[in-house]
Amino acid sequence: MPSLDVERTLGDIRRQGAHIEYAGCCTFLLYGNVPSHSLIVSHRARLRSSAARRPGRSVELWRGCSRFLIAMRTCAMPVTNEWLAGPAPTGRLDRESLEERILNLLSSQNMCVLATSGADGPLATPVRYFHLGFALMFTTLGTSPKMRNMAADPRVSIGVFAPLVGQASSRGAQVFGRAQVLRAEDPGFDHYWPAFRWQSDHVERSRALDEPPSGPLVVVEADRIVYTEHWLRRSGYAPRQFWTRM
Repeated sequence: MPSLDVERTLGDIRRQGAHIEYAGCCTFLLYGNVPSHSLIVSHRARLRSSAARRPGRSVELWRGCSRFLIAMRTCAMPVTNEWLAGPAPTGRLDRESLEERILNLLSSQNMCVLATSGADGPLATPVRYFHLGFALMFTTLGTSPKMRNMAADPRVSIGVFAPLVGQASSRGAQVFGRAQVLRAEDPGFDHYWPAFRWQSDHVERSRALDEPPSGPLVVVEADRIVYTEHWLRRSGYAPRQFWTRM
């Protein structure tokens, strides 16, 4: 809340016929019959003299068109994560630590956005995925638009991200690779298929567990991953890290 000196100054402005609206965070909007600029300047000086008695506090005034904005920072706002302020660190995680964080993200989420491109342009599709190491996989109908796009251009990008509740919780990965469409008779299918947990879907849809899905399995082995985690700043590391398959 504003100090007594600030309240007295606002009272002077109000008596000149201006309407004052408190906008929160010690910010006030003035409009209507606003006093002349010279009068505002005198009020500004009084506000600053009030703030000068409080080290580390400042008062600013802007005039624009037919209304004025007075932003009086008369109290310091608490900051939960002070390490988020200022330039980001530039430290790089070692490969083992980075891979551990990426795998933790992939294991703790199950939804992604798959980006493909085709004759009709780019397509972003929400997809539930499973993963085996740095390979993401999902099933889909062979006639779906994303399957048509991947048949024309197997290069894809996949976005995986954790729920965001603030900058400190920002965490996600951009996965780049080429999509492989595998069927039961294809080499490699038996390697990936056990990691695809289709059984829960069948139970939910009252399907027999001895009849696995017949649709093709799409596998994207990551060639490159851009990993973002702002919590890394706390330890002196860059919030964006880069992984490339060796």
